Parts: sequence; structure tokens; C-alpha cells
Amino acid sequence: MTFLVFSPNWLGDAVLALSAVADLRRHAVGDRLVVAARPSVAELWRMVPGIENVVSVLPARGAARWTTLRANVRAVEDASADVALLLPNSFQVAYVAYRAAVPERWGYRRNFRGWLLTRAVQRPRPAMHQVDYYRHLVAALGVENGPRTPRLEAPKSVLETAQAVLGGHGWEPDTRLLGLAPGAAYGGAKRWLPGRFAEVADRLWRARGLVPVLVGTEKDAAAARAIEAELDKIGSAGDRPAAINLVGRTDLRQLVGVVAHCAAFVSNDSGAMHLAAALNVPVAAVFGPTDERITGPSGDRVRVLTADAWCRPCHLRECPIDHRCMKGIEADAVARAVGEML
Repeated sequence: MTFLVFSPNWLGDAVLALSAVADLRRHAVGDRLVVAARPSVAELWRMVPGIENVVSVLPARGAARWTTLRANVRAVEDASADVALLLPNSFQVAYVAYRAAVPERWGYRRNFRGWLLTRAVQRPRPAMHQVDYYRHLVAALGVENGPRTPRLEAPKSVLETAQAVLGGHGWEPDTRLLGLAPGAAYGGAKRWLPGRFAEVADRLWRARGLVPVLVGTEKDAAAARAIEAELDKIGSAGDRPAAINLVGRTDLRQLVGVVAHCAAFVSNDSGAMHLAAALNVPVAAVFGPTDERITGPSGDRVRVLTADAWCRPCHLRECPIDHRCMKGIEADAVARAVGEML
């Protein structure tokens, strides 16, 4: 029997789904497990043991929507799946599985797609953490839940590639790294102040010898440059940490390897934050407009920092007032949280 899991589309959500997919892998001993994923997260699943194949599906938008949908249907047909587990809630995913004639189609009854499913699970109430949301789905389908915390181990080849990338930017293998992820795909409201990131980096460089390495996508380049500019203000060249800026310069496999090499990680609510937690790297996560009870990092080596603001969590992309939920989080608290985990 072949199980086809449709992956969540965002990196953070895909990481949070690792536990539920691990549950299915244990349940389906001897069966094939295939993942259908967008290219942006496909490499994550190729690093997960027990996944036999990863099928690429593309977002269907605009004038090419139906052409893309037909291509996705053909890709799913080629997987010859007996069961499709739909982790995203979208109608489109259910439609693709239906048109590909996958005999069993399992998922939450959401977005008017219940008629496309052969086993439809009611959405749990009240809202729960995203890890538990995915685990609840597989449990409702008769799959026993195992360990809750998502876990990922970077393959040796990934670690070696990351060492080469870091070495090309002046890193020495005996130097401990502090990962900084200043970006946030959802919007500017989720971004902590560049000066605070720089202050944390300076404190942990002086106290622990951690060299900051900036990670993220090209969209985070401005935030990374702002942190570098703040570091330049701290002191002379020999009296401040020299950051390794890899923002926009790594693919997902390289990012996994770089994060795995970090002694600790400081991040906004982002996919990189969840990746670090799954790799068992100590994470200090700064939360403002989003709800840590729903999307906070999962694991024993995480600390979530928030400020007392009446308006949070608002889930707005941009703050319409004074960004108090992020400005209220001090660098000292974040640096102290990292130090307690080291």
C-alpha cells in the first residue's frame, strides 16, 4: 500500500507536521510513504527517514491555474497512491487528490471540501497548537500518536556542505555560532528590532564567544543589513562581533546544515525558528503579534519571549500603532534566556 501525504506549504508548518508524519510512518510499517510538497519545502522531506519519494506540486494561481492543477493531478496520479493524507486545509489539495482518483482521501472537513474526502474529520475545538492539530488528525483516523516534539537530524552530507558554505565566509570549525533569523514572511509586525538582535549578538559574543550567523531568504536582506549596521555602531572592528551574513545565500539543505551547526538560535516567529527547534538547537523565540500557544516552537530547549501588551496577539501583518509587543522585549532578557540553555 502507498500512503501519499500532502505537506503543508510553509516551512514552519511543514516542520510542525513532522511528528504526525512520523506517527503515520510507524503505523504503516512495510508500506510506501510518499510526500507531495511544493518546491519550497520539498528538500525538507527528502531529509526525513522513511520517506520513499517526494512528488513536486506547484501553487495554482492566476491565468495558469488550471494548467498547473492538471500538472499536479498528473504528478499525484504517477505516485499510484492508495491513501492520501491531506495536511493542508485547502479545497485545491482535496480537488487534486480527487481528480487523481486516489481511492482514500483523508483530511479535515474544511473549506467546503468534505464531499471530496472519503474520511472527513471535524476541526477540533478549541484551537490547539499546530503540532497537536496535525497529530489530532492522524489520531482521529486511527493512527496512534507517538512523541509530540518534531525532530529532524541533518544528514552527514548536509552538514559537510554547510561547513563548506560557512568556511567560504571565514568560519573556523572550532568557532561556536549564534544563529540569527531576523526575517518573517508574514509581515513586518513579526520582526524584532535590528538593534536588539545586534545587542544580543554582542553580549553572547563577549560572554560565550558565539559568532553571529545571519540566515534567511532574499526578502530578509534589508533586515540583515540593518543588524550589520547596528553591529558597526557598537565599537571598533576588533571590539565587536563580525557577523557571517548568509541571508539569501543558502538553499533549504544548506540552511538545515548551517542551523545544525549553531550552538544557539535567536529568531522571530519564522520557519527557521521551527527548523532550529526540530534540530534540537537551543532557541530563543521572540513573539509579538502571533500566538505562541498556536505556533510557538516545540521542544525542551526553547524559550519564548513576549511583552505584556493588551493588543497581542493581533495577527496583523503591520502594526497600526507603536509596535509595543516587540519593543517591550529587551535584549537582556533574550541573551539571558540563551545563556540559561547553554
